[in-house]
This record gives sequence, structure tokens and C-alpha cells, in this order.
Amino acid sequence: MGGHQAIAFLLVFIGGGIGSLLRHAANLIGASVFSLHIPAGTVFVNTSGSLAMGLLAGWFAFRGHSDQFTRLFLTTGVLGGFTTFSAFSLEAALLLERGQTVGAALYIIGSVVIAIAGIFVGIAIMRALVS
Repeated sequence: MGGHQAIAFLLVFIGGGIGSLLRHAANLIGASVFSLHIPAGTVFVNTSGSLAMGLLAGWFAFRGHSDQFTRLFLTTGVLGGFTTFSAFSLEAALLLERGQTVGAALYIIGSVVIAIAGIFVGIAIMRALVS
């Protein structure tokens, strides 16, 4: 691994740690502030992370004066640790902006359905293994 790759990995690692800490804080605050029967912290993380990803993507696209290390640190690192939903949202938006409506629909529905199915399959496997 070259020097630039090592720096990139380190920046993603540090950013991911920061994002994970922010996510944990948001979940704790959401649980203590809202007495809803939904995970308010997760809703906040997913929506604010997607907003932040949109702001960053717009900034990088329209201002463009940012190096790859900054982009990796902020998007893959901090926002990736905070919520991967922001990356999912950006990818879906890019497909829609490119006019790939069918691909976007398949990506959105497929990702959600397959991810939830994966949870149930994982639970079923563990239930069978420990029973």
C-alpha cells in the first residue's frame, strides 16, 4: 500500500470514528428527548446525514476545490460512520438525476427489501444455531 493509500485509510478510519460517536450521541439524545414508539435518533441520523451528504456533494460538484483526502474524510469517513443511509440516498438521487428511473426504483426497493430480508435470515440462522 502506497503512502497516499495509507493516508486515505487513516482519514477514513478517523472520520468513521467521529461519525460513529456522533451517531451514538444522536441515538442517546433521540431516546431521551422523544418518547415516540419509533427510533427517533435513527430517523434524525438518516435524514440529517442525507442532508449533509447532499450539501457536501453539491459543494464538491459546484465549487470543486477539494482534494480527495477531504472528500474521503468527510463523506466515507464522518458521514459513513454517522449513517450509510446518506451514501444510499446520494446514489439513489444520482440515478434519478441521470434519468435512470427504473434503475433507481430497483436500487431503492431492492436495497430496502434485501436488507430487511437479510436481518430476518440472519436472525433465523442464529435462532436455529442456538436452539
